[in-house]
Amino acid sequence: MTADHNADDFKAVALSLQHARKYFGAVHALEDATITLRKGEAHALVGENGAGKSTLVKILAGVHVPDSGVLEIRGQQIRLNSTREAIAAGVAVIYQEPTLFPDLSIAENVFMERQPTRRFGRIDYPTMERSVEEILAQLGIKLDPRRLCLGLSIAEQQIVEIAKALSLKAEIVIMDEPTAALSSAEVDRLLAVIESLKRSNVAIMFISHRLEEVYRICKRVTVMRDGRYVLSDATSNVSQDQLVRAMVGRDLEIRSATSDAPTGAEMLKVEHLTEEGVFSDVSFSVRAGEVVALAGLVGAGRTEVATAIFGIRRYDFGAVTVGGKRLRRGAPLEAMRSGIGLVPEDRRQQGLVMEMSIARNVGLGSMKKLSHFGLLNSGRENSLAQEWGARLQLKYGRIGDSVETLSGGNQQKVVLAKWLARSPKVLIVDEPTRGIDVGTKAEVHRLILELARQGVAVLVISSELPEVLALADRIVVMREGRLVREFARKDATEELIVEAATVSGGVAA
Repeated sequence: MTADHNADDFKAVALSLQHARKYFGAVHALEDATITLRKGEAHALVGENGAGKSTLVKILAGVHVPDSGVLEIRGQQIRLNSTREAIAAGVAVIYQEPTLFPDLSIAENVFMERQPTRRFGRIDYPTMERSVEEILAQLGIKLDPRRLCLGLSIAEQQIVEIAKALSLKAEIVIMDEPTAALSSAEVDRLLAVIESLKRSNVAIMFISHRLEEVYRICKRVTVMRDGRYVLSDATSNVSQDQLVRAMVGRDLEIRSATSDAPTGAEMLKVEHLTEEGVFSDVSFSVRAGEVVALAGLVGAGRTEVATAIFGIRRYDFGAVTVGGKRLRRGAPLEAMRSGIGLVPEDRRQQGLVMEMSIARNVGLGSMKKLSHFGLLNSGRENSLAQEWGARLQLKYGRIGDSVETLSGGNQQKVVLAKWLARSPKVLIVDEPTRGIDVGTKAEVHRLILELARQGVAVLVISSELPEVLALADRIVVMREGRLVREFARKDATEELIVEAATVSGGVAA
């Protein structure tokens, strides 16, 4: 396709990468990566997980050196041999997975290795904390710069990473799925910041699986598939269907929940669940064959309620009942034996053992089924992993490879596989498609709906309102730790859900 020429076509080029290749042994991570970023413009990089996007980002960040290809920054050919060299060249990267020091404060993380100092080399904490406070105010986020990063939610950790990049005053900012864990209100704030960066002549590379965001903020888009650049054009010249087809190499079948889906007996019942200072008096139920969504802003208490149901958190009052049996507080093993599965929001810290193989991670939830007289049958383990890998279209080298070798989206698929292999009665999925490409997202949605049709009670937590509306039979909205509204799917709209999640005075239905 050929873009129409306008003033934007003649903006100065900030970065150009041409025909880059990168091999890791027999794995061809990149075959032909080409992208051009212009000053004052947001350029989207899209593609399925495993398309090579993360490898390209690491080349621009100085983590990897390409085996061939030409990189130019501000018109000068350059070779980035380290992350320090990339930062010195004006490149800042916001990664999908936050990389913070949990025992240090937000301010210390933002200014790591760049702390302002006083006489005798002492760190000037007031100046550092004021600077971070100003950056967070620019983002519209209320976080105390002195707060330790330990205990921050994924969304809050992502905000700290964004603040870190903004503090560098970089001329080229690469955002790798920065909105994946953010609520709609927080996404709006971030996109407003991106617009501000564009006005400041910053070049932005924006990686997202949320195509509505791509069209909202990006002037151009580059598509990668199987390590190759396959399309680059103005977003105004490419329809969303054409973009998806270029990414996946096929047309997608769009599926959604049906308002008259049959449901069975009450499978999960939550009554007056309360943890002082976190959530209060939360009550709802999920029937067999039903998908119920917990909606609300990040920080509303949705994840905390989910982990309390599963037994990870010890709530103070209330009750959780599965299939008529009341569960003990703080007993995740009992929850699992009762048929509850939990796909957590933070896959790396809570969903996977990163040093273990793909097969072992998939099999962790099914050890009894995979063992014989107490000995693990590795053949069964591998077969189980291969079966679910095929169903979820998992991209990997060997089933015995460490799960660390997978992209973020493929790691999420392994967590899903682990729980789906247990045939749960109740499945809690917290941000099930965070960081997952459009092709796999459609497959995950299909699997969730198929599980419901098979009689599984599904509780979904999602910050993507189109996902909530596509999947849920009922939508329960939380705000500030309380349940404030409940909608039947036929009555719900994005506007009503946002209003309930943000406006005080809502009354639970």
